[in-house]
Amino acid sequence: MRAVPPPKGPLALAASLLAALALAAPVLAQTDYPNKPVRIINPFVAGSTTDVLARALGAGLASRLGQPFVVENRGGAGGAIGTAAVARADADGYTLLFAPALVLSVHPQDRADTGYRTDSLVPICQTFINAMALVVRPESPIRSVADLVAAAKAKPGALNYGHQGSMTIPHLAMEEFLIAANLDIRDIPFRGEPLVIADVLGGRLDVASIVLGSAVGQNVRVIGVFGESRHPGFPDVPTVREQGYDVSPASFGGLMAPAGTPAPLLARLSEACTAAANDAAYRAVAERAAQPPNFFDNAAGFRARLERDISAKARVLARLKARPPSK
Repeated sequence: MRAVPPPKGPLALAASLLAALALAAPVLAQTDYPNKPVRIINPFVAGSTTDVLARALGAGLASRLGQPFVVENRGGAGGAIGTAAVARADADGYTLLFAPALVLSVHPQDRADTGYRTDSLVPICQTFINAMALVVRPESPIRSVADLVAAAKAKPGALNYGHQGSMTIPHLAMEEFLIAANLDIRDIPFRGEPLVIADVLGGRLDVASIVLGSAVGQNVRVIGVFGESRHPGFPDVPTVREQGYDVSPASFGGLMAPAGTPAPLLARLSEACTAAANDAAYRAVAERAAQPPNFFDNAAGFRARLERDISAKARVLARLKARPPSK
C-alpha cells in the first residue's frame, strides 16, 4: 500500500491549527473555571448537619469563584447512592461531593455493590469533624450510660436504638459500644437524623446514636458523647469513655471531587475552599453545628487522615463481622 503524503500548503496549516486547538481546549476550560453553576452533592437528607455545612460552604465558594455552587441532596444507602453519582460524573470540576469520610472508608469495604472504590474520589479540603452522641427523650428514665446498660441488661433485646443509616458512623459507634458493653439492643436504621430525632421525641425509640451537632436546639437529653474529651459545646455531658467504655469514634469529611479531576482545577477549588471554610460566615455556622475549633484541614492533611481511616475502618468491619449474632 502506498503511503499517503501529509497535506501541504493551506491544508497543512488548517490541520496544524485544528490540532493546536484540540490540545489547547482542556487548558482553556481549566483557566476559566468555573464558567457555569457547580453541583455539590450531599448524599444525605436535607436538614442534616452535613446539609447545613454544605450550604454554608457553597455560599462561600460562590462568592469567591463567581458561579453558583448548588447543593443537591441525594440520600440513600447511608450516603453510598449520592457518592456513586459523583464518582461516575465527569471529572471536570462541575460535580463535587460534600460528605463524611465513611462514604469511602466504610461502604466500598463493606459491600461490593456501591459502584465505586475507596480511591474513586480525591479530597479538596476537610471542613468538619463530627462527634457522635447518645440521646434519649427528656422524660426518659435513662439519664446516663450506666442507666442504659442497666436497662439493656435487665431486658436483653427489648430496647431499641435508631441511627441515620446502616454503616454510618453513628451506627458503627453504637455497635462498637454494644460490643464493649456486651449489650443486646435492636437497631433501627432511618434515612436521616431528623427522622431519628422525631422518633426519639415520639417515644418510639429508647435511645439514638446521632451526630452531636444534630442535638443542638433539639429537646433531647444527651447522655454521653463519643469523644476523647468532653465537647466544648456540651461541657456538662461526660464522654462514653469517662463512663467506663473505651469507644470514641468520630466522623470527619468535607469537599471531594471525582478521581481524575485535573490538578489545576483541584488547586483552584482547594484555594477557594480554604478561604471559604475559614471565613467568619462559615465558622459561625460550624460553631452552631457543634464543630471543634480544629475542624479544617487542607487537601494533603485530609488525604492522609482519609488513608488512615480506610485502614482503621477495615479493622472495625472485620471485628463486627466476626461478632456472634444476637440471640
